[in-house]
Amino acid sequence: MEYEISLVTAVGISVLFALSLNLITGFCGQISLGHAAFFGIGAYGSALLCKMGLPFLLSLPLAMLLAGGFGLVVGLASLRVRADFLAITTMGVGFLFVGVVRQQERLGGEMGISGIPDAGFSKLAFMLLTLGLCVVAALFSHYIRRSWMGQVFNAIAEDEDTTRVLGVDVPRFKLAAFAMGTALAGLAGALYANNLKFISPDSFGFVESMTVLSMVVIGGIGSVAGVTAAAIVLSLLPSLFTFVGEYKLLVYGGLLFLMMRFSPDGVTGALRRAMAHGRR
Repeated sequence: MEYEISLVTAVGISVLFALSLNLITGFCGQISLGHAAFFGIGAYGSALLCKMGLPFLLSLPLAMLLAGGFGLVVGLASLRVRADFLAITTMGVGFLFVGVVRQQERLGGEMGISGIPDAGFSKLAFMLLTLGLCVVAALFSHYIRRSWMGQVFNAIAEDEDTTRVLGVDVPRFKLAAFAMGTALAGLAGALYANNLKFISPDSFGFVESMTVLSMVVIGGIGSVAGVTAAAIVLSLLPSLFTFVGEYKLLVYGGLLFLMMRFSPDGVTGALRRAMAHGRR
């Protein structure tokens, strides 16, 4: 039973992580290939705060603020670049984070941080907390998607230049998307650190960034329900099929290739077209 609880908790953290990238890439069209860095910032921030004696629940909002703050800095630095150049910039941020963490002994260096204090929850309670935060994040994402801010995000994603000509303060909204998405990634990272009680630089590298991007693309860029479903399925695959864990990049890369070739709008788009065809 403990294994099932731990598995559900891990899946919930993956859902939070995927929803965080969906706010940036799915809603606002900003491609981020280094999103795991903000996941790591939240994890390291929460781990260090807890080791200093701060209660786990207080470390969560602080980890979100820390990751969101770094997200704003990266967003400010990325305002002058778009598309491929933005992707390369964010990829560089991901490599920079891992490099810095590896070199800093205060952050655990190559060995990472172990002995993270217990959160004070049973495994079941921690799982319920994680799932509750997933529901809140999904509802928040859905609200943003349907709000006027979501409409502006969509306009920026569709045609940034035209949106700017219409008088929209595009940089302000792009920064808002970055701040919200990275803060949510920080929350997922804080839960990840306190769930495992150990973190290392290898957990926040390029592979993790590509994994979460796969969840967003396969689920359907911008679709809250689709991204949630894809995060659940892709998180469970390594547990259900051993070879997926051994060839993770190969499997996820193949799925990404097939999805971009045959259904660029993800599984959600494919289902929508199938339903429309069935009605006709």
